[in-house]
Amino acid sequence: MMLELNRKPLRSYLVAGLMAVVATTAVLPVQPVWAQNRTLPDFTDLVEQVGPSVVNIRTLEKVKASGTGSVDEQMLEFFRRFGIPVPPNMPRAPRPDRNSPDEDQPRGVGSGFILTTDGFVMTNAHVVDGADEVIVTLTDKREFKARIIGADKRSDVAVVKIEASGLPAVKIGDINRLKVGEWVMAIGSPFGLENTVTAGIVSAKQRDTGDYLPFIQTDVAINPGNSGGPLINMRGEVVGINSQIYSRSGGFQGISFSIPIDEAVRVSEQLRSTGKVTRGRIGVQIDQVTKEVAESIGLGKALGALVRGVESGAPAEKAGIEAGDIITRFDGKPIEKASDLPRMVGNVKPGTKAVVTVFRRGVAKDLSVIIAEVEPEKSARKASATEPKPPVAGPAQAMGLVVSELPDAQKKELKIKGGVKVDNAEGAAARAGLREGDVIVAIGNAEITSVKEFEAALAKADKSKAINVLLRRGEWAQYALIRPVR
Repeated sequence: MMLELNRKPLRSYLVAGLMAVVATTAVLPVQPVWAQNRTLPDFTDLVEQVGPSVVNIRTLEKVKASGTGSVDEQMLEFFRRFGIPVPPNMPRAPRPDRNSPDEDQPRGVGSGFILTTDGFVMTNAHVVDGADEVIVTLTDKREFKARIIGADKRSDVAVVKIEASGLPAVKIGDINRLKVGEWVMAIGSPFGLENTVTAGIVSAKQRDTGDYLPFIQTDVAINPGNSGGPLINMRGEVVGINSQIYSRSGGFQGISFSIPIDEAVRVSEQLRSTGKVTRGRIGVQIDQVTKEVAESIGLGKALGALVRGVESGAPAEKAGIEAGDIITRFDGKPIEKASDLPRMVGNVKPGTKAVVTVFRRGVAKDLSVIIAEVEPEKSARKASATEPKPPVAGPAQAMGLVVSELPDAQKKELKIKGGVKVDNAEGAAARAGLREGDVIVAIGNAEITSVKEFEAALAKADKSKAINVLLRRGEWAQYALIRPVR
């Protein structure tokens, strides 16, 4: 049998082999080109390129020696920054003694990066805040005493200067080219461990956290001590300053925030030239515009900043901006959300004339305003107590409202032409948020100057739909939607 098989023609074996190869090839999956070309990034070249530009920053403060009982400040950079309670087992450091001479004690540790070859270094304001002495250590282990040029707490950006030349400065990136999902890298000194490299991706841009600037959110591992270090893209450019983390435990939990480098550079230029930051203001208190309010007043899309109050004598008041207006554009630039307005205004030099577009009673208006300089916010004045006139009943009672004419004294105090005072709010009105003492100044896009106009506007309103009400509460304006009872 073996001899018979061996005598089988060679041609048969070749044909069978080719058929097997074809069959095997036919079942192999074909990968798309993008899947074949993409691999995990290699950060080694970036570390060599940018690493020498990143510095370690130590801060010292003068305290009295001897005694015990105070918490070690060097271990509390994170707790000070984010308001987390101090663990009861936190190690203790010496407590000052009034009769002992001053001595330098470690206060905190952070990071920074070289902005210019002649020794300007950028970091976070909270890293150097309250420091009596700042020590900058380069990657080659050289140490310099730094001079604080300026620090801006509002943006959390600071600039310090060391006396050196020929330093390796970083390259500044274009924040507009940064994309969500893009790989980024951080270099810093977490927990005092110098030249530590971590990497991740951009999780979100323009992230509002209640601060003045819109942050870059990443999942790059950032911990106490990373503050002030650079966020670097794959081109070796700095796109942000690592500033904050979200954490319930005190350590990294996958959410980090960085200051966009374009905003930081703008602040640093002012700090280097004048030592402080000057911002513009127009004197309004603002709030978000909800989708329901936008639809009910004919604005359509929920955008812009709702003016809840206007400061007396402020540029906004002089320009004719009123409480209840919705600012939709500033100097031709659209306001997508309320937080855009203070950033845009803040970047304008005081004394500059700007055009503000407001949406009022269904009509857009352009108003000219002279930008003023930021100053401490004034406290809102309380409306003086006045004796209301006898309430007037009518259609308003169907929605739980009892209103009366607004006294002239209160009109003058609120700086409004008219309106009606809410003497009682129940049912649908109460559910909408109205309460006694509120002043209704508009129904829909119809301005109200008296109870008669108020009743007429309600009579014309479609009772099957939510009725939009613009009201004043003291010096604050807001919208409320009174929904029909089903």
